[in-house]
Amino acid sequence: MKNNVVYLYVFDTMADWEIGYLTAELNSGRYFKKSLSPLKIVTVGLNKTPVTTMGGLTLLPDIEISACNMEDAAALILPGGETWLETVHEPVLSLAEQLLKKGVPVAAICGATTGLAKAGLLDAKRHTSNDLDYLKMVCPTYAGAAHYVYEPAVTDGALITAAGVAPLEFTVHVLRALGVFSEETLDAWYNLFKTHEPEHYFALMASIQ
Repeated sequence: MKNNVVYLYVFDTMADWEIGYLTAELNSGRYFKKSLSPLKIVTVGLNKTPVTTMGGLTLLPDIEISACNMEDAAALILPGGETWLETVHEPVLSLAEQLLKKGVPVAAICGATTGLAKAGLLDAKRHTSNDLDYLKMVCPTYAGAAHYVYEPAVTDGALITAAGVAPLEFTVHVLRALGVFSEETLDAWYNLFKTHEPEHYFALMASIQ
């Protein structure tokens, strides 16, 4: 894969559990198509100061936003958090807009969707969030209600959005956008983690043989 860097935005209050499934699969590549190597996850911060996630984990960003190379970017992942309506996130939202224009997947979950809404990036795209009325309440300039979809996760072109209660569905949409799993593998993977039924584990193992 030519563009092999997945940029993961990290910041204080980041909802660390929302991207756990996704980062594990992208970094390990354990169920990738045979011809593909694991992707490189690069953590991006406003600067290189350590951040503390909502779960109390301390993360040291690999790079700051200005160091992102759009030519290497396979995707930009925007986790939820408690501060997305603050102006501090404007630099990464600007990066998201640039990547979307280039057709590079930008995936936002939970609170990150409010940041996109505030930036006007949801106004003309099909999308979801935690709730339509909530988006309207916290983002007075939001003009995308006609494109809101009541689904756990939604993909429209390069834009992926998901509710905070849907980390599995979020992961499926991102993996599909990146094309790293076969559809058979992706279906088995999702069904295993969603239902916990062992039959899907065997289907998953069979799909990667």
